[in-house]
Amino acid sequence: MATSTLRPPRPSQAPDPPPGGPPPQRAPAPARAGHGGAALAGSLALAGLASAIALLALGTAAAPSSFVPRSSARFFPGWLSGPLHGVGFRGSTAFVVAMVLAACACYAVALRFAPALGAKRLWAAIAFATLAGALAPPLFSGDVFGYIGYARLAALHGLSPYSHGTAAAPGDPIASLVGWPKLSTPYGPLFTLASEALAPLSIAASLWVLKAVAAITSVLTVALIWRVAERLRRSPRTAIAFYGLNPLVLVFAVPGAHNEALIGMLVVAGAAWVLSGSEGRGGVALVAASAVKASAALVLPFALIGSRRRGRSAATIALALVAVAIASVIAFGPSLSPLGAALATQQGLVAGHSIPSEVSKLLGLGKLALGVRIAFLALAAGVLAVMVRRCWRGAPWLDCYGWSTLALLAATAWLWPWYGLWALAPAALSSSRRLRLATLLACVYLVAIRVAIRHPLSAG
Repeated sequence: MATSTLRPPRPSQAPDPPPGGPPPQRAPAPARAGHGGAALAGSLALAGLASAIALLALGTAAAPSSFVPRSSARFFPGWLSGPLHGVGFRGSTAFVVAMVLAACACYAVALRFAPALGAKRLWAAIAFATLAGALAPPLFSGDVFGYIGYARLAALHGLSPYSHGTAAAPGDPIASLVGWPKLSTPYGPLFTLASEALAPLSIAASLWVLKAVAAITSVLTVALIWRVAERLRRSPRTAIAFYGLNPLVLVFAVPGAHNEALIGMLVVAGAAWVLSGSEGRGGVALVAASAVKASAALVLPFALIGSRRRGRSAATIALALVAVAIASVIAFGPSLSPLGAALATQQGLVAGHSIPSEVSKLLGLGKLALGVRIAFLALAAGVLAVMVRRCWRGAPWLDCYGWSTLALLAATAWLWPWYGLWALAPAALSSSRRLRLATLLACVYLVAIRVAIRHPLSAG
């Protein structure tokens, strides 16, 4: 039999993708890294972004300020200011705002010219800026003290953080640092159990371990995004720049040691496994993300529909959820049941710059009118239903998940900049220009609510 006619199919003859997979497309032509004015502009933007993050860290390390929660003229120990205390300087509010805006401007330029940049330059900028953010004091949020407080409450005081706030242990030195001492934890059981490993450590050591975890998981997320982007035939340089250089990561998530960095790593790892056909591992990773923070559970229906073997994926997700439930009951007993109430309590609070709140105030209806809130929740539910339907009909599941996440961010009454990381990963891996643009607009708003609207960069 002649074999000369057995040629690989042309791109136009490529087989249909599996349900929920990416649409057939040609692989992008290799970018001519390091060539021409685009590479120069991108390189300058990388240098400017890294410098802005470094100066932000240095400008907040030398003296207490509203940018470092719980710091004051009477309380700014070396463990809180961090390793840059001796070389830092006292930056004014105008200086800090300027550095954040400079980081945003440089990010926009670097993202525009990312395909023309060498991979080593991108990785060097991401690594340096992430390290600079990690060495800064905890910035713009005291959530990290809540993480530590809930872990100590369970491990040192024998109290369930799902039925008690940190105020239940007033003698613990962490109590004075927690911003919401009467509220029980809204975080998932996996995160709470893992956090208990910090209890034998000092508060200082716990803080910097969590900062290191945020930085490491952020870099690992970028590495995973590179791999997934290659698999999906997206530009890996643009994908890692979209996430790894984003100010929401470098200004808020890493310096604040937020668990959104960990969630991002688990979601991208799960997506990588699901897309490669390893539904078991992918399901476990995505359930783990959901057990860190309930908001991550939004990814589960889309990953399930987008799996090649939906039955196997459904069984894995179900078993993983059962395993988490059993481990939670063993660790916390029936006291885990107030988690739903804690989440409801948190959503009962109103962040003054959440979109429903801003709309309510624009309409002259107060801080948050019930009708406005219901309308936004209905809108989010509608978007979710439409996206599930589109995913079922074969649309890329990461795109559908990304749009649903943006709808969730628009509808929540409790909105903070680091929540934007929920939407960054799917947008970084998306082929949809509209989804990327919408996500970038959301990033602009999330930065603006801490820089330009009424209370510039006030501590949360």
